Amino acid sequence: MKTQGTAAPLLWTPMPSPLGTLLLVAGSDGLRRILLPGQYDAVTPGPGSPEPGWRRDDAALAAVRGQIEEYFSGARRVFDLPLATQGTPFQLAVLRALTEIPYGTTQTYADIARRLGQPTASRAVGAANGRNPLAIVLPCHRVIGSDGSLTGYAGGLAAKRWLLRHEGVVIPEDQPSLFG
Repeated sequence: MKTQGTAAPLLWTPMPSPLGTLLLVAGSDGLRRILLPGQYDAVTPGPGSPEPGWRRDDAALAAVRGQIEEYFSGARRVFDLPLATQGTPFQLAVLRALTEIPYGTTQTYADIARRLGQPTASRAVGAANGRNPLAIVLPCHRVIGSDGSLTGYAGGLAAKRWLLRHEGVVIPEDQPSLFG
């Protein structure tokens, strides 16, 4: 909601999780960001010190928090939340494609590029995936390299490994690749 030409403040709440404290951020148009531990420095010094103009509102983000808690408890595999994603048409197509990767499975950047009708765009898919502001809800952790490697993840590879294992994907401890 806007008043006198100014945008409504972004709302935020911290959320404990098995990965550490998440920072959930929403606007009047929906969930905007999920900051994982390790991402705070890029945006804010920590969940106790949000950006100027942000307003803590635990109640407004209770439904988001509830669905993420259900995911972590194993009771939820698909999210049903209003999302306020932004980006180029290609970036938005990649984010939509992430929602089509079934729980407990992985796909490669090349798989997504082919699905989008741009088979040579694996690197562009990787770049768009890396800009995903809604980790966990838009499951970029399910995207791996063509060789099966656990490529970069904004929350770190340990978080990616944890999320995949949580979903039942077998990842040998001493193996950087899912393929052997």
